[in-house]
Amino acid sequence: MDEHSLIFRISIWVVPLLFAVPLHEAAHGWVAYKLGDNTAYLEGRVTFNPFKHIDPFGTIILPAMLLFASAGSMAFGFAKPVPVNFLNLGSIRRDMVLVAIAGPFSNLFLALVSALLLHTIDWFPDIARAWLISTLFVSMLINMILFFFNLIPLPPLDGGRVLVAILPPSLAIMVSRLERAGFAIILGGLFLLPWLGDFVGMDLNVFQWIVGSPARLSVSTLMDLVGLR
Repeated sequence: MDEHSLIFRISIWVVPLLFAVPLHEAAHGWVAYKLGDNTAYLEGRVTFNPFKHIDPFGTIILPAMLLFASAGSMAFGFAKPVPVNFLNLGSIRRDMVLVAIAGPFSNLFLALVSALLLHTIDWFPDIARAWLISTLFVSMLINMILFFFNLIPLPPLDGGRVLVAILPPSLAIMVSRLERAGFAIILGGLFLLPWLGDFVGMDLNVFQWIVGSPARLSVSTLMDLVGLR
């Protein structure tokens, strides 16, 4: 496959997303199930089947928009949240944290696996190596982006769940009320702030500062960790 073709550039983003997003959501459901809540399990959401986790906007429309807007050089997305009934958990505040961090840390694990798999490239024919190398590098980047993005302390993100769990009840209630506006805040940070920044000649790409740059630095660290550099 031609490395410069649009199909090549899109596929090296789509394939990692099909692993990263279901694993993230399945991890939430699996940890909740182990801690006493079988809500996700009964709905068939403790699975790596991506079709069980698809959100029409977050899994299809948003990644497609980003892929075509960037000519296949960047994509991002999210899945339908796994249902969790925190009242079924043994220790609500502690277990809420464990369920929340399971998703991001599943992406951290997948990034490490992707780095380790780069050691197997020589096992494959030359025709497949370029695609596999690119896909595994993108997998590391996507999973580290998901790791840092989901740890942002803003509901409904996982970091927001952690923040609500550790704050005193009065503050936790105030933060949890942000969940209704959280999605709009995220979209504003992703699209509106960078656009306004370009318009006024300032760098307002907040997500680049708190997600993109740490993710790229982490990929470099992973490569050093597994002896790829």
